[in-house]
Amino acid sequence: MTNAWMDLAAGGGGIGIGIGVAAVVVVGLLIGAFAFGSRQKRKESPPPTPDEQPRMPADGPVREVRERREPDEMPRSDDRTLPHDLGHQGSRTASGQERPRWDEGGSGSFGSGGPGSR
Repeated sequence: MTNAWMDLAAGGGGIGIGIGVAAVVVVGLLIGAFAFGSRQKRKESPPPTPDEQPRMPADGPVREVRERREPDEMPRSDDRTLPHDLGHQGSRTASGQERPRWDEGGSGSFGSGGPGSR
């Protein structure tokens, strides 16, 4: 064997040692991250006990109310009314509670409003 082959053979050991050191460093970082996470978890407040859980109201579950609403009338005035003059504009229950429907054969919310199927 020549000296060149000996240098190449000897150089391969350094790479193996470098990979081993890198593996030990990675394992050390993983163990440190796990320890840090465990410490943070212990600092958190515990989960609520069954007595601290929310309860259903005495009159039963809350239901959704569906109703049609209509706005209150716009105040009439001879002066120009600006948005900040209006304040809160409320609403009230509409007199008719039936849902508005599209005309049969009308465009509805789709299309260009053309003649449709009429």
